[in-house]
Amino acid sequence: MTVNVPPLKCQGIKTKLVAWIKDHAVLEDGGTWFEPFMGSGVVGFNVRPKKAVFADINPHIVNFYNAIKDGEITAGIAKEFLEQEGEILQKRGEDYYYEVRQRFNKENLPLDLLFLNRACFNGVMRFNRKGMFNVPFGHKPQRFAKAYITKIANQIKYVTQALSQYDWSFVSADFRQTIAQAGQGDFI
Repeated sequence: MTVNVPPLKCQGIKTKLVAWIKDHAVLEDGGTWFEPFMGSGVVGFNVRPKKAVFADINPHIVNFYNAIKDGEITAGIAKEFLEQEGEILQKRGEDYYYEVRQRFNKENLPLDLLFLNRACFNGVMRFNRKGMFNVPFGHKPQRFAKAYITKIANQIKYVTQALSQYDWSFVSADFRQTIAQAGQGDFI
């Protein structure tokens, strides 16, 4: 099975478990797939249930995927943004990364999260107690090479295509709230 990797990177991504989960998940017709620990979304995006509630306690992840769902982020918009921001990063380096990080922590723009997620140290997604993204800069040359940006744009295109076919919602919620919504015939 080919696993489609989502545009956001998260620690503990379940890429290697997708095939196993897909083989063992039983969702009745008309049932809803509940994913209380969505993270990157790799499992649900590859299982592709007809109806799903993807939840995570991290509102920034949820905002990012809702921005794709609402058409605020498309593959083209993300590609253009990452090319532009990557060019500035190439010229200004680490200082620019920290400017974007500060901007994100003020404005919480989903595209800034994508940029930070791909420019930070090891693609780590970490927030402090005040909810501020606090991962340091990742010192990799040519971070936003053309092929890398195309890969990210294709990942967004995959999610966009799935969203056009299925009834998926993204919510920021504690796992207990998410699980409490499930009923007979649903799958958690």
